[in-house]
Amino acid sequence: MLHHTIEGVEIHVIRGARPQHCLQDWQRQSLRKDLYSTTTPGTPVVPIGQTRNPQMQSLYLRITASGGAEGFYGPIDPETTWVINEMLKPAIIGQDAFSPTMIWDRLDRLDRHARHGHFKMGVSAIDNALWDLKGRVLGLPVWQLLGGSIQRAKIPAYVSTLGTPLDRETVQDFAKHLADEGFQGQKWFPAAGPWDGVAGLERNVDLIEWVRQAVGPYHDIMVDAFHSWDLAFATAWVRRVEHLRPTWLEEPVSQSQYPAFRELARRTSIPLTGGEHLYERAELKQYLDDGVMSVVQADPEWCGGITELTRIAALADTYGVPSIPHGHGLHSAIHLIASQSAAVCPKVEYLIQVMPERHNFELNPPTPVNGFFDLPDEPGFGIDLDESKIDSRFILKHGGI
Repeated sequence: MLHHTIEGVEIHVIRGARPQHCLQDWQRQSLRKDLYSTTTPGTPVVPIGQTRNPQMQSLYLRITASGGAEGFYGPIDPETTWVINEMLKPAIIGQDAFSPTMIWDRLDRLDRHARHGHFKMGVSAIDNALWDLKGRVLGLPVWQLLGGSIQRAKIPAYVSTLGTPLDRETVQDFAKHLADEGFQGQKWFPAAGPWDGVAGLERNVDLIEWVRQAVGPYHDIMVDAFHSWDLAFATAWVRRVEHLRPTWLEEPVSQSQYPAFRELARRTSIPLTGGEHLYERAELKQYLDDGVMSVVQADPEWCGGITELTRIAALADTYGVPSIPHGHGLHSAIHLIASQSAAVCPKVEYLIQVMPERHNFELNPPTPVNGFFDLPDEPGFGIDLDESKIDSRFILKHGGI
């Protein structure tokens, strides 16, 4: 019987130059806080002509255990650092690193606020690092620990365009390019919300019309409203674009407004999706019971890690609903998908403007080729850092960033 006692939990802060190929004129999607914004709708985060900060930093979690065992996962979100250092680390020192599901349960019971938010994000980071540790000790990738098969040699991806400028020429050129690259669909992020009135609605309609013109009638087009619309605005939009056959509309309203989500599903033939802002199985169940969610998109770095994401996928499968994890946590999403049938987890999301920078400090970062990811074959998640890109690093021993 293998037993490795957890001895250390470290957050590594990695700093270096931002890659030069990263998008400068960054266009963000509509946000709920835009209700109070004083900027022009659709204004790029970085004004055109300026450059982003040439330096960047990423955070990685390292868990060490007896016998030289080690787990390594990241990048992790800055919001997790205080929770990990001050609350979770003391609770797992001395525990068996080979029992991630038991540690998950221990942490889930640790605090009355453990079900959501930054606490659950911290639990996710711990859980993923423990699965990596187990894989490294056994010499197996995480997907194989979870029961996957080498018969699923490639994982198809759809591409998310978050950050791409939304002028017509850029949208249509990029949309056609992505379709030609072999991705199984592409997702776009409208920049206007209800506070932008009729003019904003028209811009959001224009966006999908431009994409459809560029990619033709058969290519999948997804739209992510990032839970920033209301029922009236979403209803007006879906009625204008149903003939363009969007593959899905993601998070049209806040996931805390379930009655509005359910009512919109009644009003439209466009499939509705969501889940990255649902943080446990119990929250998801009402959407599945009522048949209003067509794809579950839980995030492996926010919902509780690989342990909980596996349970969420199993729950969704009992309703015949596929799971396509939110692409923020690419390493864990790929391994979870590779461990499941293509009927349960058909594809992965790839944020094409985000992931190259997010994984900048890694050797062999996950990168699709012709719209597919190769099946990972390194032990654990196979995350190793490229020392040539690192200018400085230190361990965050207390508190948070």
